Amino acid sequence: MQVISKKVVRTTMESLDRIDRDILALLQAEGRLTGAEVGRRVGLSQPAASARIQRLEKNGVITGYRAVIDPVALGLNIHAIIRLRTTHAHLPRALDLASRTPEVTSILRVTGEDCLIFDIHCPQAERLEHIVDALARYGPVTTSLVLRAHPPKPLANSAATTS
Repeated sequence: MQVISKKVVRTTMESLDRIDRDILALLQAEGRLTGAEVGRRVGLSQPAASARIQRLEKNGVITGYRAVIDPVALGLNIHAIIRLRTTHAHLPRALDLASRTPEVTSILRVTGEDCLIFDIHCPQAERLEHIVDALARYGPVTTSLVLRAHPPKPLANSAATTS
């Protein structure tokens, strides 16, 4: 039996140069850019830009590409955040319920008084009420309606940068 070791490269914000950070910022904003267009915008040739993108993918920095959907365009007019304070005994059941609820678009396990934060997109208030009541079986909930969501800030620009 031959064991082949796989070299794991740990990438940190400090290990990325300005061009890598610029590439990440571009792809977070416009994930469908071609290697040639990325190269043009950061001052590299298409092969050099593509090689950097492939290295970022191989090292697990870029984990995928996806479409960003406008919930309102799908009739999901209510955006809410639900915070749940629960016990360790109820945590697995609350997570299971949330994972089976299609209106739950993200789940965060957090520290502090609350244990879980759920991002919810619903078509109407009655459906939100049903979700709140279902989660409340596992502990006190706090629900906040989102008035406006601002675009996420690209990670490549959010940490202290060094070159």
